[in-house]
Amino acid sequence: MLAFRWATLGLAAWALSSGIITASADTVVTPAPTTQWGTWEGWGVSLCWWAKASGTQNYLADIFFTRKTTVQQGQSLPGLGFNIVRYNAGASTASQVDGAAMVASPRISPGRQMEGFWLKPSSTALDSASWDWSVDANQRAMLIKAKQRGANQFELFSNSPMWWMCKNHNPSGDDDANQDNLAPADYQAHATYLAAVAQVARDRWGIRFTSVEPFNEPMSPYWHSRGTQEGCHFSVESQRGVINYLRGELDWRGLTRTVIAASDETSYDLATATWNSFGPETRAQVGRVNVHGYQTNGNREALYTAVAGKKLWNSEYGEADGSGLSLASNLTRDLRALHPTGWCYWQGIDGGGWGLLEASSRRRATSPPAGADASPGTAASSSQEPALRASTKYFVLAQYTRHILPGMKIIDAGEDHSVAAYDPKGKRLIIVTTNLATPQTITYNLSQFAKAMGPVTRWSTNTDGSELYVKRNDVTLSAKQFSCAFGANTVQTFEIRNVSE
Repeated sequence: MLAFRWATLGLAAWALSSGIITASADTVVTPAPTTQWGTWEGWGVSLCWWAKASGTQNYLADIFFTRKTTVQQGQSLPGLGFNIVRYNAGASTASQVDGAAMVASPRISPGRQMEGFWLKPSSTALDSASWDWSVDANQRAMLIKAKQRGANQFELFSNSPMWWMCKNHNPSGDDDANQDNLAPADYQAHATYLAAVAQVARDRWGIRFTSVEPFNEPMSPYWHSRGTQEGCHFSVESQRGVINYLRGELDWRGLTRTVIAASDETSYDLATATWNSFGPETRAQVGRVNVHGYQTNGNREALYTAVAGKKLWNSEYGEADGSGLSLASNLTRDLRALHPTGWCYWQGIDGGGWGLLEASSRRRATSPPAGADASPGTAASSSQEPALRASTKYFVLAQYTRHILPGMKIIDAGEDHSVAAYDPKGKRLIIVTTNLATPQTITYNLSQFAKAMGPVTRWSTNTDGSELYVKRNDVTLSAKQFSCAFGANTVQTFEIRNVSE
């Protein structure tokens, strides 16, 4: 989760800086089934702060982790159907270790202090008094609810080592954001902690973590002792050390199928640099490369090429544009250039345009300290459950998550503002197109498929809110071709049945 936020940027300024160019009128989209970029694994969300605040709520689990329709505060919400869940292993406790207590940043809100399970280092025995497995009940509750509703990919991730492992006992970071806050002597302790949580999740919670990510944006200079969340800088050398210990700790606990994901860097360019700094042994221990999507104009292609053959996820994305237009543009770029097989949003519930469900507290939320950044999560610190309303961004994301499903092949849509997926079992073709500022008619040419019979169903979301995931059956497919009118700033999904490669 990015410490430096772009909430102050207007959409027009963002579009200019990121190089978005409006598609020309009368665009033709010609998907190419012979160009494939992997089998889709799924869509997801991180739990962390919003689940700490609201993790016991069944209706939220339905909204995020099913595709059924839920009516919430007068809105009819098509469930997003996330199947990837990212669970945050906390770093904070109120307990003391040898007379020392955790040092909390003066700018961190209680809603961002995630409870850790390892209270003190005196014992690694999981049933000893050194561990408390009853904490973090709300986040764990949402984790279980997600599984009950069909989620099948679970990732354990860490923002900071336990506070008592940190050099300054502050899980927000070192005084110098460019310095590691974990001493080499505690690399194995950090690995032990994460592997122990994964073991208990398997044995007691019924959750088998698909992957463990021991870092969060480790090379970025964001994590310091006056920060607004838990965080820790890790140099490339320290990342190599932790990864090596973590592989051993997981294997020792019989978690040989749980892969290590790394390194959750903030940007595509930084992720490429970190990966290129790893030697062959470290690369072999990383089962999947994770990256965050906060660099809108980064070199996605370079990262895809660098990791060559490793699975790749965009494991965290977010911004303050509640319309969803930024999300659609960046998601399209990811699928067309980064080629991930999984894609996750950061916080499902948040304020300031960051949330899919926009939180506005019924009582005034706790204000950030003077000089604090206007970053997301403030609403979670309110003493009362926030009022929630789905942003337009929610319905834009539904255009993708409800149609591009696990098991589908991501193929080349043949046009820069479109993405495509093919379902070889169901003989379905999915195309999602974002049309920006100029209304136009777009033609879809399916001539590269052996057969394309239809019917065609479409869903439409306009980012001005005039249409929110509206379903229509008004498209006619003839001679492997159809056309559809697009309003300005509109995202449409087309499901074409009876299509053969």
